[in-house]
Amino acid sequence: MASPTITLVTATPSPAVTGQSVTLTATVIPVGAGTPTGTVTFVVSGGPTLNGTLSGGTASVTASGLGVGVHIVTATYNGDANFTPSTGTTAVVVIQASTTTSVTSAPDPSTLGQPVTFTATVTPIAPATGPPTGTVTFVISGSGGGTFTQPLSGGAATLTLSTLGVGTHTVVAIYSGDANFLPSTGTDTHTVNPGPAATTTTLMSSVNPSVFGQPVTFTATVTPNAPATGTPTGTVTFVISGSGGGSFTQPLSGGTATFTTSGLGTGSHTVTANYSGDPNFAASSSATLTQVVNLAVSTTSLSSNPNPAEAGSPIDFVAFVAAVAPAGGTPTGTVTFTLTDGATTITIGQPVDAFGFAFVSDAELPEGEWDVSAVYSGDANFGASGVSEYTQIVTGA
Repeated sequence: MASPTITLVTATPSPAVTGQSVTLTATVIPVGAGTPTGTVTFVVSGGPTLNGTLSGGTASVTASGLGVGVHIVTATYNGDANFTPSTGTTAVVVIQASTTTSVTSAPDPSTLGQPVTFTATVTPIAPATGPPTGTVTFVISGSGGGTFTQPLSGGAATLTLSTLGVGTHTVVAIYSGDANFLPSTGTDTHTVNPGPAATTTTLMSSVNPSVFGQPVTFTATVTPNAPATGTPTGTVTFVISGSGGGSFTQPLSGGTATFTTSGLGTGSHTVTANYSGDPNFAASSSATLTQVVNLAVSTTSLSSNPNPAEAGSPIDFVAFVAAVAPAGGTPTGTVTFTLTDGATTITIGQPVDAFGFAFVSDAELPEGEWDVSAVYSGDANFGASGVSEYTQIVTGA
């Protein structure tokens, strides 16, 4: 006949914290001689059902993942050929785990107006495990600070601000806690240094409108915006559109930078001056300036050799086309020579060479008084000009 038994069950640790494993131990005591064998079934309310095998009258299992609260554990000895089943109970208490909260900022220090990211990290205190959930409230002192609540994800919450004023700010991160984890708080300080001061860049032209070939000086002046003071350094890049334009970088000296060019083609050019900034002063750009380059005025002179000349002897006519100051460069195009004695008219077109000269060589004219004109046609950059009152005398042979 089977002997009765008594089952006792214990839980270690109790209380436990969130995420901590609990060891359940059943001890089966015989009422009489012998040692019970077989299995014990552990039923945990709100938790798992586990089976353990008796060894020396005891069986142990490990329960994990138990939520916060009271869990009743029922251990049922299933009996064997010599011993009858029996049941024992106990309770496991699981409490909220403690946490630590730390807070950092990056970059630290920052400069005025620079975005700063605050990160709060919430960590369970061992032996607790698992990721805390809920929210973190960032309390930031000083100008541009305030109270900001952010969600916790993967044990971390972040906040990005670009509004903080110059100075030292106290940062407090308050974790709200959740069903399984207790609240906690972390503190830090963040420093905001003065950032580069804002600047204003103005642009002027030495002459506008100008004429082709005329030197034009562009001057950029960079000044700090009040209340900032000092002299900006660095470079200014002049960006000029159109023929002869491009990007030209010049050093800033005493708050000004200049660029001089005489290569701008005729027409309208947009000009912008872009200041690069330096460690103390922020970059800025000027308003767009329109530089107008007009056609240059030309002048044409005429000569001949020999004058007077004998009939039938060769005569050379030379026209010289030049830019009229302040224009510069060499005109291109053609000069039309017209020779007439009233009865006969001779017209000859000749190109202007690289030096501004146009030639009619070895002309042979009959005896008489010849009126000679030289008219320059003009080109894309120079206006027309000419000589209309020149007399060539041809005597008898």
